[in-house]
Amino acid sequence: MDIDGKRIAADIRAEAAAEAAGMKAAGVEPGLAVVLVGENPASVSYVTAKERACAECGIRSFPVRLPATASQGELLAEIARLNAHPSVDGILVQLPLPKGIDEQAVIRAIAPEKDVDGFHPVSLGRLVLGLDTFVPCTPAGILELLARSGVDPAGKHAVVVGRSNIVGKPVAFLLARKGPGGNATVTACHTGTRDLASFTRTADILVVAAGRPGTVTADMVKPGAVVVDVGVNRVPDASKKAGYRLVGDVDYAGVAPVASLITPVPGGVGPMTIAMLMRNTLKAARRRLPA
Repeated sequence: MDIDGKRIAADIRAEAAAEAAGMKAAGVEPGLAVVLVGENPASVSYVTAKERACAECGIRSFPVRLPATASQGELLAEIARLNAHPSVDGILVQLPLPKGIDEQAVIRAIAPEKDVDGFHPVSLGRLVLGLDTFVPCTPAGILELLARSGVDPAGKHAVVVGRSNIVGKPVAFLLARKGPGGNATVTACHTGTRDLASFTRTADILVVAAGRPGTVTADMVKPGAVVVDVGVNRVPDASKKAGYRLVGDVDYAGVAPVASLITPVPGGVGPMTIAMLMRNTLKAARRRLPA
């Protein structure tokens, strides 16, 4: 059975809109600055979707556009301005950045209290320590998908394929942490893992964020497992107007009959990322509410 990420994300966005309306009634209009450097088509599409979600949820958008020729210094100066802006609660810098700009330096320049992407070392450090923080949006969305689908990780074996700072590492920590949505026994796999199937076949919950289509096939999945496919890959398809179609890292056609629950691509994890960004922005804005 598919986990309907579109429906769950729509529910979260509706909840966010209701909370934003309440904040406005209290005199606080949540604000999100979205910074785009250059005109990478995929990045432009992502930024447009994020700004559209802001409008839908009643969050004020502060669009910032810099040319691809902008220097790192110019970008850092813009971030400093947004850090000091009293109406900007969250700052998101769309990645990847043009060559010549140090992404980690840019992420570190964002004030931790406005780090709604959850990428700042302070945010990630607090996550590892089990402290309240901004959780990266995709991992937060994965946990929310599981919770709203009635999947409790407690006592289960979760296998995470992928070790990126954006998805793999954070979701492994979240699944292992004490408290609701956690308490799983977690195995982290990656490109250096030998005999990947020997691990994935033992998973009650399998999260695949490898960045490669067809990484997980039906023979690699335990019958009845919950499979979360984070991958978004373009594969050539002459039957499509765009000349390609989107697929995940999991062989959906083969794995879906084996799994008890599975996230499709598209329509699974993807919609959750922006929904959780809206939630993180509201979290940032709450500090401005009257005591």
